[in-house]
Amino acid sequence: MTQHVPLLIGGEMLRSETQQWIPVTDPATQEVIAQVPCATVEEVDLAVATAKKAFETWKETPVSERARLMLRYQDLLKQHHDEIATILAKETGKTFDDAKGDVWRGIEVVEHACNIASLSMGETVENVARKIDCYSYTQPLGVCAGITPFNFPAMIPLWMFPMAIACGNTFVLKPSEQDPLTPMRLAELFQEAGAPDGLLQVIHGGKEQVDQLLHHPDVPAISFVGSVAVGEHIYRTGTANMKRVQAFAGAKNHMVIMPDAQKQHVINNLVGASVGAGGQRCMAISVAVFVGEARNWIPELREALAQVRPGLWNDPKAGYGPLINPQARERVLRYIQEGKDAGADCVLDGSDCVVEGAPDGNWVGPTLFTKVTPEMSIYTDEIFGPVLVAMEVDTLDEAISLINANPYGNGTSLFTASGAAARKYQHEIQVGQVGINVPVPVPLPFFSFTGWRKSFYGDQHAYGKQAVRFYTETKTVTARWFEDDIAGGPNMTIQLK
Repeated sequence: MTQHVPLLIGGEMLRSETQQWIPVTDPATQEVIAQVPCATVEEVDLAVATAKKAFETWKETPVSERARLMLRYQDLLKQHHDEIATILAKETGKTFDDAKGDVWRGIEVVEHACNIASLSMGETVENVARKIDCYSYTQPLGVCAGITPFNFPAMIPLWMFPMAIACGNTFVLKPSEQDPLTPMRLAELFQEAGAPDGLLQVIHGGKEQVDQLLHHPDVPAISFVGSVAVGEHIYRTGTANMKRVQAFAGAKNHMVIMPDAQKQHVINNLVGASVGAGGQRCMAISVAVFVGEARNWIPELREALAQVRPGLWNDPKAGYGPLINPQARERVLRYIQEGKDAGADCVLDGSDCVVEGAPDGNWVGPTLFTKVTPEMSIYTDEIFGPVLVAMEVDTLDEAISLINANPYGNGTSLFTASGAAARKYQHEIQVGQVGINVPVPVPLPFFSFTGWRKSFYGDQHAYGKQAVRFYTETKTVTARWFEDDIAGGPNMTIQLK
């Protein structure tokens, strides 16, 4: 019998009253593994109202108690790490190792939320004027909402609701309808950790449910991760409704390879960073920029990519799994054909990839293009598949100019043995996250995930100190006390017995 994914409202797992259900399919077989509801207007309103009611008491909860909830939660997540990863792998198609990484990166953010007491500290200055002191507090906003994508169904929800709730807010999560089972298990464990009923609500659906949250007067803040088009819609609609919004959008991440880099390190890192997870990562390397004589390494890169084989989630030899759905596969295949039609040289073509035992999977093999120019769609657009574009320039300055002309600014990396080249690159590049001899420079949670330009809309980023600023408001108090008001007068003496 097909599983019907519940809603989580007020601490209870509820079957939706909706008449609209979306099938959740195994991307390797197209088997329907669950049905996820499009929550009704009344159910979304109930989720927000329940969260608003819970906020009245949660905001008064001492910060140490909020930290202890996160300590219990991270412990439960660690105990159930492999179980969550198995659920994740089955519904996304990710390899088991990749799925475990997804879960662990989320756990690291929960660990960071355990430090909420020190992260929430305000500022104090004594005697800003004569006998006048000034100090600030951070206070929570209320009901925050999160809309998360399919590609990291554990990590990205854990970017959001633990930090928001640790800050004293309550939260409504709308996970991707394509893989809702993992977020629901995260929510179950949060309840098991002792979260009071109503702190976390989970609703399901699509654009209609998202728009209801964007217009809801009792939701002051929205967090989003997803595509550029949706991110722009979220940001425009949310801010038009006077909400605080952080919207993480698309990317076109470049790796620059200097001729003094260690060749084998470059090839090994570039293969994993480009086709790992099937390229379905906003921090995937999709453009390799070879400087000078480094261009001679492209044939060896092709050979290394050709050795990567996609496969089923539980195949230990699989390099990555299928794309999330048939539409995603068709989109990637369309870009591959556009690259060929535009005159790029497809030196490795994964269009006809077949995986034994899974003929209906959304498979695309590793694909490599050379002779690419900046106006081609395979360069300008985020393909979100295992497709790598190789470009050649003569100097580091040309590489920097190429990347800075690109509208995206999520991540980039430079491989070099030169400290001077690294210093120049990290200073001049207009990208939010830079790796030096690190292919995918995703920061650990005590820093923030800092995409720039068209990769991010908003002011405060995810996790780290910026997340605390996003999920709180600052209240500044200027205080003066008159000594004449001291009982007994200013010359009162205290006798010690």
